[in-house]
Amino acid sequence: MSVLIVGTVAFDTIETPWGRVERVVGGSATYSALAASFLVPVRVAGVVGEDFTDRHFEVFWRRGIETTGVARERGKTFFWAGRYGENPNERETLATELNVFENFTPRLPEDYRDSRHLFLANMAPEIQMSVLDSCVKARFSILDTMDFWIGGSREALEEAVRRVDCVLMNDGEARQFSRASSLAGAAERILGMGPRVVVIKKGEHGAEMFTKKSHSTVPAYPVGRLKDPTGAGDTFAGGLLGYVATAGRIGEGVLRKAMAVGTVLASFCVEEFGTGNFENIVESDIKGRLKYLRMASRVENVALKIRDNISLEDEERVIKTGL
Repeated sequence: MSVLIVGTVAFDTIETPWGRVERVVGGSATYSALAASFLVPVRVAGVVGEDFTDRHFEVFWRRGIETTGVARERGKTFFWAGRYGENPNERETLATELNVFENFTPRLPEDYRDSRHLFLANMAPEIQMSVLDSCVKARFSILDTMDFWIGGSREALEEAVRRVDCVLMNDGEARQFSRASSLAGAAERILGMGPRVVVIKKGEHGAEMFTKKSHSTVPAYPVGRLKDPTGAGDTFAGGLLGYVATAGRIGEGVLRKAMAVGTVLASFCVEEFGTGNFENIVESDIKGRLKYLRMASRVENVALKIRDNISLEDEERVIKTGL
């Protein structure tokens, strides 16, 4: 039942209107692995530098996450710095230093290769495909990407998209990649390339899932004290994949529930800087927010009598006389 997550393990410096933190542990693999670890055993593959010590690995080990696939190379760990304004959907990247990640090639331990559920986090599509080549027993794979790869490695990205089960993008990326103006049109074109599922993230507006037969929407959980949006999308992906792995089957109902789990875990992520809130979450917290989300998403049966067409003269008479 273990899931495999391949992506960046990084140091982040983050500034928002609510504070600033320096060189906290971050990266796509980190956030998604922590989220999935609330549901299933997790294996991580990535690379760090000599500056990433056992003290930093404690972020993973406290959650029982297996890190034998994280290579330690000579040099510095991937570093990212960014600043958010009042609108959490807008951020300014202040620094991106690839460091040891620049030449990253996953070297998966033998026991990682039998993983049935994969998250290929945002990275070069060639790397994503190399993981797919190694994990031939995978039953469900999710691919994430960004505008950099859409614009600079489109041909390779299209090939990677054809090979996975689920594509995860935000709304802007989906439009850019598909060259469609609407999200429904974007999903239709991406589904036509081969994946079974397209999930489009919309930040504080929730997420939408498209298959060839259905369309589902999950609203975002309302967060009262948003501090740091970093990693929310990867947290969503980890929660989604973790739930699918626990379900034992992959159907539209399972996927809808998986989106709700991912949404709830992402809501905890944004309430503190970095990965800090993952140490505070307990099962009852997750179940409580899932219950709220379920109630908020429910539409009761609506008894509705459709008004017959009437003439303009009759409409004016009704307004004047009430008859």
